Amino acid sequence: MTGTTTPGPVRDEHHSVGELVNQATEQLSRLLRQELALAKEELAAKGRRAGRGGGLLGAAGAFAYAGLLATAGTAIAALSLVLSVWAAALIVTAVLFVIAAVLGATGRAQLRKAAPPTPEEALGSVKADVEEIKERAHR
Repeated sequence: MTGTTTPGPVRDEHHSVGELVNQATEQLSRLLRQELALAKEELAAKGRRAGRGGGLLGAAGAFAYAGLLATAGTAIAALSLVLSVWAAALIVTAVLFVIAAVLGATGRAQLRKAAPPTPEEALGSVKADVEEIKERAHR
């Protein structure tokens, strides 16, 4: 006898409808978990960047406030050469409050226009996944 072998069991490449549905459900579940993980990571990264930026802006604001106080003192001293000290202080205080009101109104308007933070990459990926699933479903 020469080296003839008997063929092994032939693997059936056809799956039952139940197996296909189960497989599709598992794949969809895995896809959703991956998309949620992507969205979570994207929002965490944006949050870290926003935290660092906010801290730096806070420090800049503290130094700007100290500079503003020094400038106000200088303006009062300069105006007191022409007016009495109380009048110079009153004028500088009024100007500072007007500037604060304008900045506050502008900031409030900007906050109203701000869009809520969304995980844009993850949403785009989910939309692409949905389109792909729709395409395959129609085939």
